[in-house]
Amino acid sequence: MLQRQPVLTLLLLVLTLLLGACHTAKILVPPNLRPPEENSSSLDQARTALQQATPCCSSFADFSFQTPLPWRPKEFELGPGSLVASINGERSYFLAFRLPSDTKLPYRVALKSELNGRWLRASYLFAPTVTLLDEAFQPINTEDVGLCEHMGWTSETTGAFGSIKVTNKQARYLVLYSSAKQQSGSTYWEQSPAAFSAEAPVKMAAAGNFRIPHGPDGSVWIGLMNKTYADAVDNAICAKAQKGEGVLNTLRTALPLAPLWPGTGPTTDDKSATETKPAGQSGDSKPGDASN
Repeated sequence: MLQRQPVLTLLLLVLTLLLGACHTAKILVPPNLRPPEENSSSLDQARTALQQATPCCSSFADFSFQTPLPWRPKEFELGPGSLVASINGERSYFLAFRLPSDTKLPYRVALKSELNGRWLRASYLFAPTVTLLDEAFQPINTEDVGLCEHMGWTSETTGAFGSIKVTNKQARYLVLYSSAKQQSGSTYWEQSPAAFSAEAPVKMAAAGNFRIPHGPDGSVWIGLMNKTYADAVDNAICAKAQKGEGVLNTLRTALPLAPLWPGTGPTTDDKSATETKPAGQSGDSKPGDASN
């Protein structure tokens, strides 16, 4: 009896530890199921950081154009620590490139922005504005690039894609930044953000406005267009698809009418147009029957 007491004590200790571990496991929530941070706070912080930064340039002629445009899309990180320009009184992080001189016109420049944030509903995008300059650093064309979502099999083909076309032979330089209009806009996104319940953080439901706001910073890819990016840009989703009249209605109008079951033939009018009398019936005559 005395020998059993240590064994029972040990078993009770193990059981207590196991129950404690189970209780702890119920309290802990995996990182991917925890409630996301507030989108407004992170976006407001990014905007505040930009406004507090000291601009280096207020004219395109002040920019350095030593960096050549990448021969294929390359990633750049824009944010605190990046150069800031004040263009027409609007602040923005920016990149400046020298355009290739040996590329045949016209050619396309690929752009891609990645979601800035861990959660979809708490993310935002850097929306690019592109200005082409001549050799005297005078603007030739300025374009707010529209972004369209594409979900590919790899990270290279996933994100918000856009492009511009260079057609002017006078274009020598390119400046990438984000105008005030772009920073206050949004991009359509096909996926719905996950809504979390305060009472049950692990319970998710599909909800959201399907719009990703734009922000002043983030990861952006830029470079000469290649096939991978061209396929993503040309097949990206730019807006919510229009509702049709249904698959069955489309098939009815696209396909000819056919009998629904054996024995159901064409209409009476169709019969009269296609029906022929059998040979040998009254009223029929053949060459050579006159002698009868």
